[in-house]
Amino acid sequence: MYVFISVLILIAAILLILIVLIQNSKGGGLASGFSSSNQIMGVRKTTDFLEKATWGLAGTVSALSIVITAFIPRSAQTNQSEIRQQINEATRVDPNTIAPNFGTAQQPMIPSEEAPAE
Repeated sequence: MYVFISVLILIAAILLILIVLIQNSKGGGLASGFSSSNQIMGVRKTTDFLEKATWGLAGTVSALSIVITAFIPRSAQTNQSEIRQQINEATRVDPNTIAPNFGTAQQPMIPSEEAPAE
């Protein structure tokens, strides 16, 4: 179901891109080709259709994006997060394994031979 909705979002997004590219910001675009008044879809109806299609496809992409979150594939083991699991594995002590020291361990205090300056 996740893949199906993803494909629907992709198709709707591509159609939205094409419809936006067809439109002209000043009212020309596809509507400018229909200059005669005997056309079935006049100039005004073409721009109305393109505007409604733009809003409809934008709403479809938004709605499908929200719906797809319910179908995100989840792993079978959801008891712990992956970070928590890695911390637990890292803190587990194995006598055969030597953990590297990256300078995070507390260094012992070594008394200096010189007295501090007064």
